[in-house]
Amino acid sequence: MKEFLITKNDAGQRLDRFVSKSVPLLPASLAQKYIRLKRVKVGGKAAPRDYKLAAGDVVSMYINDEFFVPPDGIDLYPGVKGPAPDLLYEDDNILLVNKEAGVLCHSGRKGGAKHEAPATLISRIQSYLSTNGEWRPEEENSFAPALCNRIDRNTSGIVIAAKNAEALRVINDKIKQREIDKLYLAAVHGVPDPPSGSLEGYLFKDAVKNRVYIRKESRPGTKKAVTEYRTVATTGRLSLLECKLITGRTHQIRAQLADCGRPLLGDGKYGNGRLDRVYSETMQALCSYKLIFAFKSDAGMLSYLSGREFRVSGVEFVKKNFPDIDILLL
Repeated sequence: MKEFLITKNDAGQRLDRFVSKSVPLLPASLAQKYIRLKRVKVGGKAAPRDYKLAAGDVVSMYINDEFFVPPDGIDLYPGVKGPAPDLLYEDDNILLVNKEAGVLCHSGRKGGAKHEAPATLISRIQSYLSTNGEWRPEEENSFAPALCNRIDRNTSGIVIAAKNAEALRVINDKIKQREIDKLYLAAVHGVPDPPSGSLEGYLFKDAVKNRVYIRKESRPGTKKAVTEYRTVATTGRLSLLECKLITGRTHQIRAQLADCGRPLLGDGKYGNGRLDRVYSETMQALCSYKLIFAFKSDAGMLSYLSGREFRVSGVEFVKKNFPDIDILLL
């Protein structure tokens, strides 16, 4: 039997989710069974799986020891290592990080292996916070610093990370309520006509191919996708667009721009390889360059961020193809 004292980073979550996070080696089906059999108790009493934990609660788990001890070679926090992230902003609750193109936000692995995997963005953030003493995994029951949003591996730009559970909840809610504006810079082939407007369609995701398709009408399995854009500059052969996500779908900007005949420069999945070869680009020219905390409702502990705007200072594909553009003035 093991006991867990619920801290502020554990409070507010359902009992079954706490069990799955604090005992990650326990299969989900078995965790639910143990809760039903009253082998997981709160304050010495049985509790339903949807019980919301409060700070100070004591959770007792009558679960075999092997589920608590990682087998040899398994690391429950794989990749807490790597170079320091490129920080744009940091306070006691959040980090804003400028992710380089080519870096994964998360690993696809659930557990670590003995060989090392390339450092992901979240592993670098966790390493940074662990090194400076802000995150001590051995003192946490279930929480680890987490990303609040993700961008594709070969897309660069701003990613939000939460240092504590309450900040994670607030940011996730604000993203869901569309109270955080995310703007991208995109280099596309050709000249958009009209120079500004809104791209609307219905996105269907093929999970097997990890590719999305744009439909003109709603069909079963599709989700509405809306992107606003404006042309910032053009050379005739290439144009620099500022894109604002109204919805946040997988590969949304990449697929919609390709669908309207203006594929991203360097996009190996949705782009035009023949045109890309002229520019020797191997990654899509897309950067999440600006973020605005446009809160319309109470943000609790993060209210101090309301109205604040952050942006990256330089983007390589902009410097290379549009040298006269100063993105800090956009």
